[in-house]
Amino acid sequence: MSLFSKIKKDFLAVKDRDPAFKNGIELFYAYPGIWALVNYRIANAIYKKGFKRFARFIMAVNQFITNIDIHPGATIGENVFIDHGIGVVIGETAIVGNNVTIYQGVTLGGVSLNPGKRHPTIEDDVTIGAGAKILGNITIGKGSKIGANSVVVKDVPPYSTVVGIPGKVIKRKDYSPLAHNKLPDIEKELFEYLMDRIKVLEEAVIKGESDIIQKDEEIEKKYRDYLEALKRD
Repeated sequence: MSLFSKIKKDFLAVKDRDPAFKNGIELFYAYPGIWALVNYRIANAIYKKGFKRFARFIMAVNQFITNIDIHPGATIGENVFIDHGIGVVIGETAIVGNNVTIYQGVTLGGVSLNPGKRHPTIEDDVTIGAGAKILGNITIGKGSKIGANSVVVKDVPPYSTVVGIPGKVIKRKDYSPLAHNKLPDIEKELFEYLMDRIKVLEEAVIKGESDIIQKDEEIEKKYRDYLEALKRD
């Protein structure tokens, strides 16, 4: 695909995936993520031709203007949408697939000083919530959702939901683009479990409830589900 075609798809991604989009004029002043991608596309083409210093200069100017830091050596697929974008960092050996959505403050960073592959691989259709940090040479599987402010340092299977520090897989086989606000809260689930158990014990002691065994089993299932979520990597 030509450079122009890729840039055209980047512009169309805004219209398709941002409900706040009203008209094309806004693309010129309200979407720094688009201009960061345009500059990256140009710099990446120059970088591949061997003019690496000039490519780095283009992206340095881009960083000054958009506050988005993308290394020109990174690999970024088609129809990528960087929403808001302030503070996004994409490292040199990072690979970003097609139809990926990245929110502000996201880092695709490295944890090694070795010159080889040291940044993440993001497969197609992934949504990365604001402030998430994905570190190291790991793979985020297709269709996954990374919760806001999560820190991910291990591979994530396809169609997974990840939250927490360090990031844990707490749900699988559930794909809905842009639904990064609908993430399970494992701390809330534990709190609800404790409150339910106290309620059952109070009813048993004060009211003499006879079906305490059945209620206890229902609560224990919640607790087992909670523990299972913590075990998933």
